[in-house]
Amino acid sequence: MPTENELFSAVDALLERVPSDDLPPPAERKRLREAAGLSQAQIAGAVDTRREAVGRWEAGLSEPRPPQRAAYARLLEGLAARFPAPAPSGDAAASAGAEAAAPPPTQPPAPAPAPAPAPVPAPAPRTPMARSAPARRTAPKRPPATPAAAPARAAADPRFAHGPLGVLDGDGQLYCAGGLVLQCPAGTLPELVEWTLAEARLGAARLHHSGKDSDPLVVLTTEAAGRLGLPERLEDRRSMRLPEDHQVVRQIGKAKWRLTQRGFGPWARVYRPAVGGQRQCVQFAVLPWGALDARAWGEADQLPPAELARALSAYAARVLTPRGSTAVAGLELMAALRPPTRAVRDDATGTWVSGPVPGSLTVAVDPAPPEAPDEHPVVAALHPRTHERTPAEVLDEEAYDWVRATELLTDAECARQFAVGIDVNTAFLAAANRLVVGLSGPEYVRSPRFDKTVPGCWLVDLSGIELDPRLPSPFTPHGRRPEGPAWYATPTVAYAQELIDTYRLPVRLDPVEAWLRRAAGPYLDPWYKHLAEAYKATMADLGVTADLAPGDFLAAMATHKAGDPGMAAVLSAIKSTVKGGIGKLRERPQGAKYRPGERWPALERPSWRPDIRAAVISAARVNMHRKLVRTALATSGGPPPSGAVVFGADAVLPIAVLSDCAVYPSAGPSPLDVLPYDPAGKPAPGTFRLGVSPGMVKHEGTQPLYWAVELLEQQHNPARHVKGGDAVLDEGE
Repeated sequence: MPTENELFSAVDALLERVPSDDLPPPAERKRLREAAGLSQAQIAGAVDTRREAVGRWEAGLSEPRPPQRAAYARLLEGLAARFPAPAPSGDAAASAGAEAAAPPPTQPPAPAPAPAPAPVPAPAPRTPMARSAPARRTAPKRPPATPAAAPARAAADPRFAHGPLGVLDGDGQLYCAGGLVLQCPAGTLPELVEWTLAEARLGAARLHHSGKDSDPLVVLTTEAAGRLGLPERLEDRRSMRLPEDHQVVRQIGKAKWRLTQRGFGPWARVYRPAVGGQRQCVQFAVLPWGALDARAWGEADQLPPAELARALSAYAARVLTPRGSTAVAGLELMAALRPPTRAVRDDATGTWVSGPVPGSLTVAVDPAPPEAPDEHPVVAALHPRTHERTPAEVLDEEAYDWVRATELLTDAECARQFAVGIDVNTAFLAAANRLVVGLSGPEYVRSPRFDKTVPGCWLVDLSGIELDPRLPSPFTPHGRRPEGPAWYATPTVAYAQELIDTYRLPVRLDPVEAWLRRAAGPYLDPWYKHLAEAYKATMADLGVTADLAPGDFLAAMATHKAGDPGMAAVLSAIKSTVKGGIGKLRERPQGAKYRPGERWPALERPSWRPDIRAAVISAARVNMHRKLVRTALATSGGPPPSGAVVFGADAVLPIAVLSDCAVYPSAGPSPLDVLPYDPAGKPAPGTFRLGVSPGMVKHEGTQPLYWAVELLEQQHNPARHVKGGDAVLDEGE
């Protein structure tokens, strides 16, 4: 018998050759087989299943599932090319058109754009099981104002006809995408698992043909959790899981289901080992246990079930089915878009084996010593535990936290009334766009010649590059000028070379050492594109689109979260997914039992890559500095003198920068009073530009200038508070 991995490899290879997984209606499947003169037994032998299964597929009583589904789809596609359906005519055409317009008997009708005023029954596949009943569609008790349509991926795949997930309430109603509500008869958690897999038709198709489909997610409200025997609060606040002797855990084991090593906590997976290549897994999110972190999702867990289902389904369709924190989702999305392995044929044996996907992270590698955090075994082998590493020993690529000294404020700046904050949209996401990162382990090089196309870290002295003291240094997170040799990621050193060449600075780059990665590529490009589209689509749902003029954009941004709490929660989660995903690339050890110098589980995954995290943050910081310089150039009345980066007294310069937010003194309260525009009303080239896309900016907030100066005198960062609250610097870790 073939192993599970061999089946997966063969199926993935077959899927690469199949242009579409859509199947024709059951009657057409039978017509194609009979037109070719084939028996059901011959079809069954070709796709490795039983003759009875083929008969059920043709009768519309069941649907093929992987791995047979892809092979069956390819067979039908080939038969359809050889035996096209005869064109109907006259009354037959009208009858055929009416029949085609009706939904197949095994698939429920597509969800209506608004909830139905009365229950509407819909057929669903039946599977004999204890205390089970067919799913039915009912009108939601608390329908959302504008229910979202079912996700496109789910609509295209009948296996997931009801969307990626459902929210279960205390009455046994499962709220799904598009306003659909299923009646769930399960009274225990094992029954809920079996019903979900047999009848709920939840899940999502893979994002990459070598990846995996998303397992169905069931979100449990407080009432639903109580109905299934779960406590309202977890007693174990350290491990955040049910004890092994809890009745629900015992029920799961008695029913021959399993839990992952993290047990039954806020995010849990209940599964059985795959049989015949078919996954059997349902994941749960328990709302009363804090599954939806307020720092990422806001008050989403307070939404009515129908509205929460709409919001979570939108996130699942645009990003990924939630499977833990948004940081976990951000990291999982990278692997879903660029899986580490694929099926390849072994020329020697003719069998299908697992092989790497070009452009992906395929194996776990240890970092270079400067890239490793203090807890890593690589660092423990070099330094004693109490040693504090210097810039010449550790790569310190972090986000900005800089304030200007008050003595450097000019009289013209002090005469202005306002401090205006502008914030870069998803700055880390924009930095990931077209960023070339290392795909292999580090290689040590002494006295290298700098090459901006090679990712890695470089030990080089950038202290000789002198900039206007009213600007932060682009080379340090604190914004002060470096004092000697230090380790920098490639984007930082490349920007140093750009400044030297552009302004003819009397400095030469001579790296002392480097850790370089010869295999490289734009690993994060699909991730960037996927999340950028998700961000823009959600902003459009909130009334902020790319075609708005600057004044209209500012007006829309002032109220965009007020009208739709569900989509506002999705927007917050998408932004948190970006930051959290980047932070997860350097996940630190967790748990009281950990001891410095020991390995921790995250080190064993290919996506534990602190060098990629450093490159993204480096690129985001130099992108910010480049726009600060271009804004100063556009407002200073002329270029700086050759050999220096110094601007006139009239240049517009920031007084504080925090990560992706810059605060400027301004004569008026709006960003339009700060940002430079040409006579035609267009932004000056290379400067900050108002808009909705990643990398463009929005209004963060406005406060009186005297308020900002008082914070500067106390060495507090005005950018942290300019919005009117405490906006904490968030690196996603």
